[in-house]
Amino acid sequence: MRIGADEAGKGPALGPMTTAAVRADPDDLPPGLADSKQLPASRRRELDAALRAHPAITVAVVTVSPERIDTPETDMNSIGVAAQAQAISQLVEDGDEVIADAADTDAERFGRRLADAIDVKTESVEVLAEHGADENHPVVSAASIVAKVERDKRMAAIDDSYDHEVGSGYPSDPATKAFLECYVSENGELPPCARESWSTCEDVLAAASQSGLDEF
Repeated sequence: MRIGADEAGKGPALGPMTTAAVRADPDDLPPGLADSKQLPASRRRELDAALRAHPAITVAVVTVSPERIDTPETDMNSIGVAAQAQAISQLVEDGDEVIADAADTDAERFGRRLADAIDVKTESVEVLAEHGADENHPVVSAASIVAKVERDKRMAAIDDSYDHEVGSGYPSDPATKAFLECYVSENGELPPCARESWSTCEDVLAAASQSGLDEF
């Protein structure tokens, strides 16, 4: 059996990162799988439902909170390894082949670290990490889709909890930046869903602080 692993939401300033692992015989995977970024949201949801409903396919999801991401003594590469390993360890069996989308500039290094972190004897499990694995391996595409659908659900729940539109959470999203500026202006601090260590969030806080000083 093969296990694909991937993450969604590594770069946003708001919300969690979600990591998914999918264990399947390649012949059981539904048609039309692709990198989640290449599919419309409606198609991602359809494929996610099909993967979860298939009796021979198993799925695991791990959510990494903004608080965990902001922990000073770690970094996103290490968090990516830990999250993928946690998801894979929920599914993996002896003899499985693991293919992961490398969340590190050095794919081989990511693969070695992932193999060491998986909670099973690594000599019985083949681990391969590649850049672009979500485009080249359907089982990793499946994991990419599951991770993205889960993050979208989390972001929708966050959006519902505020009066202002939160947006996608990415720094380039005008709705996200407007939400942060409005929230900080009204509350004097970042919202709980923010990754405080991200430069986007730091810049919004600094701008609000300077604006307050300018009023004196």
